[in-house]
Amino acid sequence: MKRKPILMAIVAAVLLVLTSAGTSFGSGPGARSSAKAAGVAQASAGCGKAPTLTSGNRTIQSGGQTRNYILRVPAGYDSNHPYRLVFGFHWRGGTANDVDSGGTDGYNWSYYGLRRLADNANNSTIFVAPQGNGNGWANPGGEDVAFVDAMVSQIEAGLCVDTTQLFAGGFSYGGAMSYALACSRATVFRAVAVYSGATLSGCNGGGQPIAYMGLHGLRDNVLPIQSGRDLRDTFVRTNGCTRQNPPEPANGSLTHIITTYSGCKAGYPVVWAAFDGAGHDPGPIDGSTGDGWRTWTSGAVWQFFTQFGSNPNPPNPPDPPNPPTGERRIVGQQSGRCVDINASTTANGTQAQLWDCNGGANQRWAYSTGKQLVVYGNKCLGVGQSAGNGTPAAIWDCNGQSDQQWNINADGTITAAQSGLCLDASGQGSANGTKIQLWSCSGGANQRWTQQN
Repeated sequence: MKRKPILMAIVAAVLLVLTSAGTSFGSGPGARSSAKAAGVAQASAGCGKAPTLTSGNRTIQSGGQTRNYILRVPAGYDSNHPYRLVFGFHWRGGTANDVDSGGTDGYNWSYYGLRRLADNANNSTIFVAPQGNGNGWANPGGEDVAFVDAMVSQIEAGLCVDTTQLFAGGFSYGGAMSYALACSRATVFRAVAVYSGATLSGCNGGGQPIAYMGLHGLRDNVLPIQSGRDLRDTFVRTNGCTRQNPPEPANGSLTHIITTYSGCKAGYPVVWAAFDGAGHDPGPIDGSTGDGWRTWTSGAVWQFFTQFGSNPNPPNPPDPPNPPTGERRIVGQQSGRCVDINASTTANGTQAQLWDCNGGANQRWAYSTGKQLVVYGNKCLGVGQSAGNGTPAAIWDCNGQSDQQWNINADGTITAAQSGLCLDASGQGSANGTKIQLWSCSGGANQRWTQQN
């Protein structure tokens, strides 16, 4: 997967020194409506009009410079539908085209794998890949933040955007730029994802809450993991989260651990994803020191961003699809078979499986107000505190902990609240006895479920 810069530790160290004092930014757009935090959709000026922008390479004037970006408008664009808007920032030495094209991994890694997931979710997102000056994001005098301001204004005027649904993410220098936006444009962006970042683009502000996800490798020899922890802790403080030392995988374990902080202000979570194996990379794969588009990071970031779906009829949040009423069967889209506990056993640690639906108590699941999937009235589907790809989904005594909490999503997936990984039929199997596990969300039919009486 050729898409990251050839970064030497000495280059990163120089950048850290040059930017350690931060960068002075302009004031930028004023605060948007409190609808952002409340999840209330806000249509941009471009809604209800013929679009004035199309997909492709675009130019814009900002700060006396001609700047460039690539725009991706969803297929079947509807001018009456407010779309999510996601910015993908490239790394040092990378380009906007690298982010947009996905490099040698192509479409599957376009926008760090998010474009594929958005397409699987009915073309729900407009994507933007800005080009940094000198293939970086030094942001002198706040010029790169001003560039983002100009793009946001142009896109919201020319296309139908939900102004409460703006997101930014990037790797390395692109992660630093996403962090700079979290600091200075928290009233504009709903959330950011910082892959292996550091304070390279400055931080003007940092005192307003924004949903924040940091992803970083233990073995990162370019931007050490402590730099990512420091960025994270800015928003642990700002978002009022409970301070903690989140668990991280052991060196040599080739796994990852995702932690959602507790105590954060409503609507402003902080998530930390630490991984072992791939070093300085946005696409680690569990069980190896390599990378690729099959990484768990794309599914985890997509889950993080899409949890902030807006509601055109506030203030009550939408119900989950097919919300369980009492106990229901969970039926696989691909297999047509039910999530089942073998032989009706109640033993802790019994892994769930697929089986022909038969109406038995071992196939009847209630979705509790605490987001638990409960069978037999007292056993919860759980995955353990250090869950990763391949972790069995098994029953345990219900304990109210986060590893027994699940999100039922509009696209038919069921995701672990703690890790963001999907409930998955192992090996894309559909036969009786196929084991149920966690796996990075791929959009496959083996990860889509319905609740039936």
